[in-house]
Amino acid sequence: MSKEITTQLVQEFNTNLAKRVDAKAIQNAIMKNGINAATENMSSVIAMTPLFSDEIETGKVANQMQSGRCWMFAALNTFRHLLSSKYNIKDFELSQNYVNFWDKFEKSNFFLESIIETSAEPLDGRLVSWLLETPQQDGGQWDMLVSLIKKYGVVPKSAMPETFQSSKSADLNHLLDSKLRSNAFTLRSMITEGKSVDQLAAVKTTMLQEIYQLLTFSLGTPPSSFDFEYRNLDNEFKRELNLTPLNFFAKYVDLDLDDYVSVIHAPTADKPLNQTYTVEFLGNVIGGTPIHYLNVEMSTLKELAIRQIQDNESVWFGCDVGKASNRVSGIMDTAIFDYQQAFGFNVELDKAQRLDYKDSILTHAMVLTGVNLVDGKSNRWKVENSWGEKAGNNGYFTMSDDWMDHYTYQVVINKKHLSPELQAAWKQAPHSLKPWDPMGSLAIMH
Repeated sequence: MSKEITTQLVQEFNTNLAKRVDAKAIQNAIMKNGINAATENMSSVIAMTPLFSDEIETGKVANQMQSGRCWMFAALNTFRHLLSSKYNIKDFELSQNYVNFWDKFEKSNFFLESIIETSAEPLDGRLVSWLLETPQQDGGQWDMLVSLIKKYGVVPKSAMPETFQSSKSADLNHLLDSKLRSNAFTLRSMITEGKSVDQLAAVKTTMLQEIYQLLTFSLGTPPSSFDFEYRNLDNEFKRELNLTPLNFFAKYVDLDLDDYVSVIHAPTADKPLNQTYTVEFLGNVIGGTPIHYLNVEMSTLKELAIRQIQDNESVWFGCDVGKASNRVSGIMDTAIFDYQQAFGFNVELDKAQRLDYKDSILTHAMVLTGVNLVDGKSNRWKVENSWGEKAGNNGYFTMSDDWMDHYTYQVVINKKHLSPELQAAWKQAPHSLKPWDPMGSLAIMH
């Protein structure tokens, strides 16, 4: 077997390519328009008509701008759907920036504590290298959101609006990550020198003070109390004074977050179905809600999502949005691009193989707000995104059932929709996954 590419081999490839009568036309189309535009399948566009038999009434979509806060936007969207319906308010938003502030502050502390915990591990070992690669980021998971809401509550967007750095987070992330890596060097050095626990705690407190200042200057000061004023669709003006974020969540959102569970479909050999899983060193709030997944069949995951939609409640879900997806038209369908016709091949990996071979992971969180059922079976889904109204159909996407099967990994479901068997399975002690496991990926796409 030849190890090198020879001139003769390249000539052979060119000769074979020249035998294709459509080669020049395909080449011109792709060079001019790009692979996806040139291979778009109009049959998929027609099939993905944005009509749904079961649909939740929602409003104007939000826009996460140039940040990776999709998981926050998706969760807060599920909250505002309930709030807007209950209080008859149009296009109301909760402050994503408020949650973002506390997430970054808590992630910084989580990282510093992880560095202290792993001080005996080698600096070039896989675990410490993994921690240092991304000390914190915009992305997250449902259970991380639960930890934040339980500790800090929520506020209306008017109480803590967006800032330049909340909407364009790259510069803040780069500076904060560099600071955290510098802090990690200091803490590991102190431990090597035999400094006491009290000395470490004092230095870490100073580090957190500096981080708090950076976040306050960049994102604003989180309100400890605020006034809530709004006018409903009946033109009635409402006001409530001096609310705290926790009181606001309890009164206006009024959800018991402990009622909700993360259901996943990860069909790899190392994750048997109907068992629960957690991920080491994945989280944000020390002492908060740990990552907890229940792995089920894909058919079960979809049945649960349908039940919740039919109960008039939207569904937070995590997926790999970059696969077989057209951001402009808002179509997510495995048939949207016909690579076989253009290139003569398809990528032949099933869902488990894509996870095992790093071809797909959860990258983005959105909200299921509708489903189209034919004879009781789903064939397409309505998706509320957080990329503004210019993406998709006024910000909403249409997802085929086949795409759901291939690229959706997680939904968050009220426990009341779980069968007794699944509820019992949820209560099992979770199996622990390594930090770099595919199910440790964070929703961060923007």
